[in-house]
Amino acid sequence: MEFENFQLWSMSGETCPEGTIPVRRTKEQDILRASSIRRFGRKIKRPVRRDTTSNGHEHAVGYVTGDQYYGAKASINVWAPKVTNQYEFSLSQMWVISGSFGDDLNTIEAGWQVSPELYGDNYPRFFTYWTSDAYQATGCYNLLCSGFVQTNNRIAIGAAISPTSSYNGGQYDISIMIWKDPKHGHWWLEFGSGVLVGYWPSFLFTHLRGSASMIQFGGEIVNSRGNGFHTSTQMGSGHFAGEGFGKASYFRNLQVVDWDNSLIPLSNLKVLADHPNCYDIQGGINRVWGNYFYYGGPGRNQRCS
Repeated sequence: MEFENFQLWSMSGETCPEGTIPVRRTKEQDILRASSIRRFGRKIKRPVRRDTTSNGHEHAVGYVTGDQYYGAKASINVWAPKVTNQYEFSLSQMWVISGSFGDDLNTIEAGWQVSPELYGDNYPRFFTYWTSDAYQATGCYNLLCSGFVQTNNRIAIGAAISPTSSYNGGQYDISIMIWKDPKHGHWWLEFGSGVLVGYWPSFLFTHLRGSASMIQFGGEIVNSRGNGFHTSTQMGSGHFAGEGFGKASYFRNLQVVDWDNSLIPLSNLKVLADHPNCYDIQGGINRVWGNYFYYGGPGRNQRCS
C-alpha cells in the first residue's frame, strides 16, 4: 500500500500546508465517552507483565529479549475486528520496551487499533502511544498530550486506515519502523518505505534514553466479561492462527535495529498467548517473509467462556 492512499481523510485530496500537520479534531463527544477527563487518551493503568491476565487485557505476542535494541520494524496485516462494546478495544502493534514491569516501565508503541471509546467508531486507525512510568501519569495516544513531535504533513495519527483485509479476499498491511537516532537519541517513527512521521524526544524517558531491553509484536484486546462471559471482541481477523494466509492476521518481516543502526532479523523470537483457547499465535520463518507469525481469534467460543 502506498502511504498516500492508506488514510480515509486524504482520499478527498485534502492536504496540509507546509509547516503544519494534520491533527484529528477532539470533539465534546470524544471526551464524554472517556471514563474521566484525566483518563482521556490514556491506557488504563495495569500490571503490564505479559504472563498476567490482569484487568481483562489479553495478548497474543511475539517478543525478543536479552539484548540491547535500538528499534524494530514489521509489516502488520490490517483488519477491522469486531469490538463488542465501547469500553473494549482490539489492537495490533509493536512495543519498544525498557525498564522493569514495575512503576518505571518505558514503552514506545505504534500500530493500528479499533477503539470505540477513543474514536467513536469501529474503523481500524493508525495510532501511537508512549509512557515512562508504566501507564500511570505520563504518556497518551497519538497527539492527545505533548510528547510525540510530528514532522509529517500528510499522515494523520489517529486516521482511519483503508482498505482493510477481508476473509479469503484482498490482504493489506502497513509497514512501521521505530528507530533511535544515534546522534540526538530521539526515537523516530517511520511509515512505509522511508516516510518519517515524527519522533519521541529522548528526554521523555528514563530507561529508553539508552536502548530498549525488549521488543514485542502482536495483538491485545480488552475482555470486560459483560454478562459474566468472555467477550466476543475479535483479535486480528477474528480467526485463529492455524487458518493461515488470507484468513488469519499476520505480522511479517520482523526485524530489530542493532547497536550499529542496522536492521537485522530476529535470532530468538518467542511467542506467547495468555488465553490460547480465545486467541492464539503460531510463529515461522521463510525466505520471503523472514520472521513472521499468524495470531488472533474470535474470543468467546465453546472452549473460551
